[in-house]
Amino acid sequence: MEEIKNKQGLTEEEFLKNYKDDIYKKPSFTVDMLIFTVMDKEKENYRKLPEKALKILLVKRGDHPYIGKWALPGGFVGIEESLDEAALRVLKAETGIEDIYMEQLYTWGEVSRDPRTRVVSSSYMALVDSKSLNITAGEYETDASWFNVSYDILEEKKTSVENGYIYEQLVEIKLWNDVDTLSAKIKTTENLEGKIKRELIENEGLAFDHGKFIEYAIERLRNKVEYTSLAFSLMPELFTLTELQQVYEIIQGKELLAAAFRRKIANMVVETNEYTKDAGHRPSKLFRYNSGWKRGI
Repeated sequence: MEEIKNKQGLTEEEFLKNYKDDIYKKPSFTVDMLIFTVMDKEKENYRKLPEKALKILLVKRGDHPYIGKWALPGGFVGIEESLDEAALRVLKAETGIEDIYMEQLYTWGEVSRDPRTRVVSSSYMALVDSKSLNITAGEYETDASWFNVSYDILEEKKTSVENGYIYEQLVEIKLWNDVDTLSAKIKTTENLEGKIKRELIENEGLAFDHGKFIEYAIERLRNKVEYTSLAFSLMPELFTLTELQQVYEIIQGKELLAAAFRRKIANMVVETNEYTKDAGHRPSKLFRYNSGWKRGI
C-alpha cells in the first residue's frame, strides 16, 4: 500500500524525522492538588460528641513568586510523565500516601495566571482520612498546614436576556487555622449555553488564582456527594452513622434530618458488631462502607 504524503511530498516517517519542535513557543504545565480531609473540632465538653470540620491542605511558598503566601501543593509536569503520574507524585510527596480517591477536576489556562511564564495547570482533588497522613512541606516550601474551609454565597443574580437567562453568583471562600486567615471572592457567570466563567474578585493571602480552584472543588464536592459514595473516602474504616451524617452536612453546608439521612444511606453501609469506646457517652454501633453498593449488591 502506497504511503500517504503531505503537501511537501513527505511520508509520515520522513516528516517526523525532520520535525523541528522549536517552531512554537511552549507553555509549561503544572498539577495542583486540592487535598481535603475531615477532622474533629476540639471539644469543650468531653461528654459531647465531637463535631466535624472540612479542611484543605495548603503549603507556604518559600520562593518567588508569592513568597510567604499560602498555595495548593503542586509541581511542574515532567517531560516523561502524564498528568495523572505528576499528580500522584505530588500527592505522595506532600502526604506520604498514594492509594486514595483522586480525580482530575479542571484545566486552568488563563494567559497571565502565573507571572513567571505561560503556565497551564490541571487541578486534582483528593479525599483522605486524616489519621493516615504524614504531612510534610516540599523542597520549595516553608510550611504545610491544614486550613478550615467555609463556602458562602454572598449574592445571586438572574438576568433575563434574549432566548434565556444569565446567572451570576458571588461566592466567598474563607480558610483559617490557629495562625492565619485567608479569603477569596469569586464571581461565577453562567451563559445561555451553560458555560461558567470564574473571576477572582478579591484575594487575601492566597497565591496565584488558587481561590478559584478551591471554589470549584467545593462546588464539585457538593454536587457529587448527592449521588456517589464520595463521602466515604473521608471516613475511617469504622464509623458511627452520626459521624457520617456530620461529614455529609459539612460538605453540603446544611443540616440533614437524621431519619431521612439514614434511609438514604441504608444500602451504602454495613452494620458491624463493634461499638465506640469513647468516655462520657453511651457506646454507639459502628458501621463500615458497603463496597458492593456501586454494583447494586
